[in-house]
Amino acid sequence: MLKIEELLHVAKESALIAGKILLEGYGTSFKIMNKEGKNNLVTEYDFKAEKAIIENIKKYYPDHIFLAEESGKTGTNTETVRWIIDPLDGTVNFAHSMPIFSVSIAAEYQGEILCGVIYQPVLNELFYASKGNGAFMNDIKISVSENPDFESAFLVTGFPYNVNTNPHNCIDHFVSIIQRGIPIRRLGSAAVDMAYVACGRFDGFWEINLNPWDVAAGIIIVEEAGGKVTQYDLEKYKIFDDSILVTNGLIHNIISVDLMNSSCKRCNDD
Repeated sequence: MLKIEELLHVAKESALIAGKILLEGYGTSFKIMNKEGKNNLVTEYDFKAEKAIIENIKKYYPDHIFLAEESGKTGTNTETVRWIIDPLDGTVNFAHSMPIFSVSIAAEYQGEILCGVIYQPVLNELFYASKGNGAFMNDIKISVSENPDFESAFLVTGFPYNVNTNPHNCIDHFVSIIQRGIPIRRLGSAAVDMAYVACGRFDGFWEINLNPWDVAAGIIIVEEAGGKVTQYDLEKYKIFDDSILVTNGLIHNIISVDLMNSSCKRCNDD
């Protein structure tokens, strides 16, 4: 029988271990490489942190399987827990000594996310949640904002590495909202973006072409904090979907309308 609180404990412990490794490398000289896509960087600390996370989890759960950013899929037993891991979300920031990056770890069983952890090591902020037990930051319960007014919302977004090709009209979405005078930030870590929606710092977040390891932990943290996660068109979000919309729930539908309308306008213009 799965014990979710034990899974959460291991996830938190693993995130703290990885965060310590990242802080040891932060601001130092290290090897930086390019993956597929423009400015899609990876450093030696991505690999070090991921290795440490997987090794720590395996100490407790040797039969579990993994989906991790750098090592990909490990293990084939679909009847056990799968850990979804981003050892360093915000690698470009990390590589340029920008203090906005995170570790993201989630435990999933048969398509359901059971718990998730996002750790921002520079600020020592540990966000976490488990199914049915609420969301927390450093043991303090958190909740999404109560702002129902889209026009006064504070939003955050991100762009894919191929933004120059305007995939899924992502530039049009951004322009449509920013032209309304709504403040938008671009932090460079989707996991941090989602954690900040969960604790009420942002009212909403949207992005396209994210990977499972970018969002898996954030989904359960936002939902357990009272927020809402869907695709742009309000369909249920699954970790391999192209678009994600994350809000406090109160401004969710109106952002969806804006995103869908800007897509339609682009199609009509073409």
